[in-house]
Order: sequence, then structure tokens, then C-alpha cells
Amino acid sequence: MDNLLILHEELKKEIYAHGLYKYFRINDPKPRDIHKASVRDRLVHHAIYRVLYPYFSKRFIADSYSCQLGKGTHKALNRFRRFAFKVSRNHTRTCWILKCDIRKFFANIDHQILLQILQKHIQDADTLWLLNQVVKSFNSGEGGMTRHTAMGLPLGNLTSQLLVNIYMHEFDQWVKRGLKFKYYIRYADDFVFLSTDRNELERLIPRIQDFLQNKLKLQLHPNKLFIKTLASGVDFLGWVHFPDHRVLRTATKRRMLRKVVGFSNEAMTSSYLGMLSHGNARKLEKFLE
Repeated sequence: MDNLLILHEELKKEIYAHGLYKYFRINDPKPRDIHKASVRDRLVHHAIYRVLYPYFSKRFIADSYSCQLGKGTHKALNRFRRFAFKVSRNHTRTCWILKCDIRKFFANIDHQILLQILQKHIQDADTLWLLNQVVKSFNSGEGGMTRHTAMGLPLGNLTSQLLVNIYMHEFDQWVKRGLKFKYYIRYADDFVFLSTDRNELERLIPRIQDFLQNKLKLQLHPNKLFIKTLASGVDFLGWVHFPDHRVLRTATKRRMLRKVVGFSNEAMTSSYLGMLSHGNARKLEKFLE
């Protein structure tokens, strides 16, 4: 209680300073750098999130699915299936899909641009002061260490999940209002466009690149950018999608099997069974059972 009262006074007097982060690395499945804040700072993160999330969640587009209550990967997968059904007109026409991914997404969030976006929505000076402390408490080093090139949000912060959605909301709005593109889905830094016209999707790529670079200082990952037909199989959010079914990505399947074989962890097995229920994976379900 004493620590809470001290934190309260520091926030009230605006002398609060965010502490350092504890760094560690995980493989999930690729290596990820995690920066964990102290309990004290995480209390501040939760307080910020509790106030800001209800405001911003109402403003996010319907087809943004990451880190939002009532959404998630399963809702995004089902939306993808419905969009594919509509675009292909019940699978009677070829459905082309442009799949994009942003290079080093969290590490390349520009602090100055993020704070400018927040200022458009938030007028309260005290709230903006606190957000400034949290945003500037971390620097990935991607843009150098000067004040004008500070970049990056730590993967370990609860606030980071909300802030990247606020950041990418600028892109979502441009897609919907600028491009007026209807069949678009985004989950964090993964997003897809669906169309019957491959040329239309090809013309989108330079426009997307220009907007991300000029407005948000982000770049598309060159090795994760492709245009494919749904019939050939499209890898999105851990599943490979086809016109009438979807199957688990091979790498995901291998990782799952490595974890469960030789272990009798009921919770892990139940979790995987829940995941598999959202696709065509009856053989895998039987194996796990």
C-alpha cells in the first residue's frame, strides 16, 4: 500500500519516471526479444489500458482483429473465409489474395509519429504527459538514439498491444477511405486484400509501400509479400486456406507434435485440440486424443 501511495503521488505531481526493462529472449516459434517492465510500471500500463482501450476500440475498423476483446485469430479466420466466399461468388470465380507483412513491426514504431497520432485523439495534457513517459521509456535502436529518431515499442508491455493498433489504425482508415477497399483484413502486422483482379492487387503494392513509408515510417517485408490464388493455398494466421477447407501450416504442425510427443500435459493437449477444431485437422485431433 505504501508503494501504491508513493506511485499515486508521483503521477499526481507528474514526477513519475518509467523504470528500466528486464530483457530476455523467447522462441515462439521464431526468436523474439521481450522487454519486461517492473511491477510498478506494469500497474501504470494497466491503468492506461483500462482508460484508453474502451475509447479506441470503438474507433477501430471492424476487420482489425488483434488484441481486442471479442476478436482474435479465430474471428479473423472466419472473416477471411466469408470474404473469400463473397469475392469468388461461391467459388465460381478466381479469388486472388495479396498478403503483406511489416518488417520488424514493433521495433520500427516511430515515437514522434505515434505521439502525434495520440494528440489527435487525446486533449488531456496530463494523459499525454504520461503516455510520453511510457512511449519514450524504450528505444529499439533501429532508428538511432537521438530524440527525433527514437523507435520501437517493447513486446512485453500491455500498452504496446494497444498502441500498435492505434498506430496501424491510420493505415486501416486509409485503406477504407482512401483506397475504398472492401475486402481487407488485418491482424497486427499481417494483412490481406482479396480481389478477383490480380492487376488491381499489383497496383496496390506501390501505393501501400508509399503510405507506410511516408506516413508511418514502416516497410513491407520483401520475403513475406505475395499474390496467390485461393485455390493454390494461402498461408494466413497459421493456417493454409483453400476454397472449401483450411489445414494447419506445416511448421505449426511440426512444432505442435514436438511439444506433445513424450509429454502428458493435459492442458497443452486441450489447448491444441481447441485450436485444431477451427480447421480441417481430424487426423491430428485423433492423434492427440
